[in-house]
Amino acid sequence: MPNSTEPLTHIRIGRDVSRIEPARRVPYGHVLYAAATLGRGPDAVVSELTALGFADIELPAIPLPRTVDPDDALLLKADTYNLSWLEVGTPVPLRHLLAAAGRQGLSPADAARRLTALGWTVPAAQPLPETPDPRDIVLIRTDPRGNGEWLDWGGEASSGHVRKVATTLRCNPHTVATRLVSLGIRLPYTPELADERILQDPKGSLGHVLTVAQETGRRPADIVSRLAELGHDRPSTVPDPVEPDDVRILSENLDGRAPWLERNNVVGVRLRHILRAALATGRSPADIAKRLDTLGHWLHKNAKVPAVADEEDIRLLATVDRSFLDGVHLEHVLHSASLTGRSPADVAARLIELGYRLPDEVDYPEIRPVATARACREPRP
Repeated sequence: MPNSTEPLTHIRIGRDVSRIEPARRVPYGHVLYAAATLGRGPDAVVSELTALGFADIELPAIPLPRTVDPDDALLLKADTYNLSWLEVGTPVPLRHLLAAAGRQGLSPADAARRLTALGWTVPAAQPLPETPDPRDIVLIRTDPRGNGEWLDWGGEASSGHVRKVATTLRCNPHTVATRLVSLGIRLPYTPELADERILQDPKGSLGHVLTVAQETGRRPADIVSRLAELGHDRPSTVPDPVEPDDVRILSENLDGRAPWLERNNVVGVRLRHILRAALATGRSPADIAKRLDTLGHWLHKNAKVPAVADEEDIRLLATVDRSFLDGVHLEHVLHSASLTGRSPADVAARLIELGYRLPDEVDYPEIRPVATARACREPRP
C-alpha cells in the first residue's frame, strides 16, 4: 500500500524529484512547490510536515502566502545541475534571477517582484528591465564559451566583455552595454545613443568613421576618440581635412558604402582598386594612390602606377592573384592570357610594366589563346 506521506516528501519536478527527510532541514522552496502542486496553502503544508515529524522547516521572515502558482514556485529552483532550492535567508544571486526569468519567459523586474512576494531578497540597486530577454543570462557570463564566472549585483564588465558577448549573440555592442547597465552592471564608459551607429562596423574602418561623421555632423577625430573610449577597433589615420571622394575611394565597390577597403599591412592596397577608383572619380591613378596613402592604404613600392586608368589593365589585374611581393610564373601568365584573350607575351609585358616580377629566361608566345579559351568553354562532343 503506498505511503500517504509520499506526495509531501517526494515531489516530482520534470525529471527531478525533490526529497526531504525528517533529519534534515526542509527547504522553503519544497514547501511552496508542494503547496502549488497539491493545491493547498503553504501553511497547511507546514502543519502536515510538522505533524509528520519534520521539526526544522525553512520559513521566510514575512507571512506565508495564501496560495502559490506552480510557475512562481519554479522560480525557486537554484541554477545548478542537481535539483536544489534557493535559501530564503540569502539574497538572490543575479545569475539565478536571470536564469529563472529566462526559463519562465519573465522580465527581470517581474521575476524579482514574484520572488520578493514569496519572501526572498533581491538586492537590485535600481529598477530592473520590464522586458523579458532570454539572452540576459549570457550577458553576465564572463566566458561566453564556457561556464566561467558570473557577474553579480553591482559588478563591473570590461569593454572587452561587452565585445565578446556581442560577438556571441551577433548583435551590436551597444545593445549589450545598455542591457548590462539596466541590470545594474557597471561599465568603464556611459553608453550613448550614438554608440549604436558608431559600433555598426566591428572593424572600425575609416570609411565607416567618415560616414558616421557626415551623418552626425561630428569630426572624424571625435568618432575615433569615442571608439577608443568604447575599447573598440579604430583606424590609426584620420584625414584632416576630409576630401569629397574619400568615402567613395575607401569603399570596395566605390559606392561610398560598406564593405570598406581592408587595410593590408603586408602587400598594401591593390593596384586594381586604384585604377577602378580613378575611373570612377575622374582623377588620375597617381592622385588616387597618393590620397589612399594619406588615408592609411599605401601602395607597395614595387608597383608602377600608370599615368592613365585603362579598362584593359583592370580586366588583366582581376585575373592576377599574385602580390607585388610574389613572382609571377608561366602558369600565371597563361591563366591570365586565357581569361583575357590576350597573348601570353602581351600579358607578361604589361605585368612587368605594372611592376610585377617575372623570370627573364621565359619566352612567352605571341599567339592569342582564342582556340584554347573556346575549347575550355565548349564541352567535348
